[in-house]
Amino acid sequence: MTQGPSLFNIRAHHRGQRRRARDTMWLWASITAGGQPPAGVLRSPAATLRLSELVRGSALGGRLEALRGRSVLVTTGTQLASALALIELDGVARRLVLCTPDLAAEHLPTVARNAEADAWVHDALPHSHPPAGLDVRVSVEDVRVARGLTRRHSHDTEWILLTSGTTGVPKLVAHSLASLTSALGRRPAQAEDIVWSTFYDIRRYGGLQIFLRALYSGSLVLSSPGEPVAAFFARAAAASVTHISGTPSHWRRALMSGVAASIAPRYVRLSGEIADQAILDGLRAAYPAAQIAHAFASTEAGVAFEVGDGRAGFPASLVADASEKAELKIHGGTLHVRSPGNAARYLGDHAPRLKADDGFVDTGDRVELTEGRYYFVGRNGGVINVGGLKVHPEEVEAVINSHPWVRMSLVKARRSPITGAVVTADIVLADNARGHGVPLSPPTIEVLTREIIDTCRRSLAPFKVPAVVRIVPALELSASGKLVRPSA
Repeated sequence: MTQGPSLFNIRAHHRGQRRRARDTMWLWASITAGGQPPAGVLRSPAATLRLSELVRGSALGGRLEALRGRSVLVTTGTQLASALALIELDGVARRLVLCTPDLAAEHLPTVARNAEADAWVHDALPHSHPPAGLDVRVSVEDVRVARGLTRRHSHDTEWILLTSGTTGVPKLVAHSLASLTSALGRRPAQAEDIVWSTFYDIRRYGGLQIFLRALYSGSLVLSSPGEPVAAFFARAAAASVTHISGTPSHWRRALMSGVAASIAPRYVRLSGEIADQAILDGLRAAYPAAQIAHAFASTEAGVAFEVGDGRAGFPASLVADASEKAELKIHGGTLHVRSPGNAARYLGDHAPRLKADDGFVDTGDRVELTEGRYYFVGRNGGVINVGGLKVHPEEVEAVINSHPWVRMSLVKARRSPITGAVVTADIVLADNARGHGVPLSPPTIEVLTREIIDTCRRSLAPFKVPAVVRIVPALELSASGKLVRPSA
């Protein structure tokens, strides 16, 4: 008797069908599901665009077909121009290379060469001497009607993202639309009431995730480099933002700004840095009705998980639960991730391997297990060596930030002739300790710093306690919204 297919085989078959369908999808078809025009809106400080305008209009001046099958370098001055280029190029270009706004001009030729770029999309000439070999150059313009425009899929476009936080030429990380959207759930039945926003730039992985979520389920309010927090929140409030994301450092600045209460989001998300308990508690106090979640994601590993229980770290059960979309393992104290959201590889000559033989990506983020929960303690390579003992700056910062007088802190090393290095800390005070605009007296500063050091002594080993604490008015953030740390 012939045996019918097992339940396992049936499920595997359906998973394969879904995977093949996702692998061949393209962005325009995804946001026009059911043949309906996209309902979302993109809002920048200078312009508002309804996505439905792209049904018959193009921002590429009627030259979309000239980019078909090419490797396209996208260098735009505004996020809105980048958004339009991404929507139009996916499924058309063989490869699109999303350049970050801070990419140095001298690195552009190397990026173009490693990506085998042969076309260039821009909204203004950001470089006086564009790389050689870019035979086709197309400018992103205001959307205008293009008669006879027919959008069709011809290529499974490779999305190339640039890493951040590096000196020199950034790494080029290869993704697909399937890997970039692997963490997205089903599109809500009534998506038009969801309005996303993010402190991130959408040309970086964290911002791109929010951009894609907004396309799939709602609208998006774009941030702008250098825009004051008050102005950004005013625009977010005017658009009735419901979902908003940023790094913990973004959110610390927002809470310091005094305008956090101007919006009333339903969902607040943190990623990109360690979310310590102080910032989670601060956001819970600011937005008591919102869901507060922190996610772990990186350009190479993709989105690994999201935690919404209000606690720092993540449950150890996530490592043991093979049913999760992303598989996690801890090896040598470092988090490794294997999931459909992993990037495929690095591009370029002599590019390093991105994945191990077992398919896992080493995130470089160190974790420690305490009472059934893993806590992030810092990055590989970011350790301060104090007389042969290792100090992770982020671990010390989490203790400092827990003090009610502190809003944010940066821990770093200072040379020592005895131990090689000692721990120091720069601290930005919270509103209740900043003197309401009146300069703090030296005795008050001394009391504050002594109390913060005592807090560290109660929670940390002696070699981890800062030898010097400085009160500073602000801390520098990188273009990706993370604390700028001294080079190792």
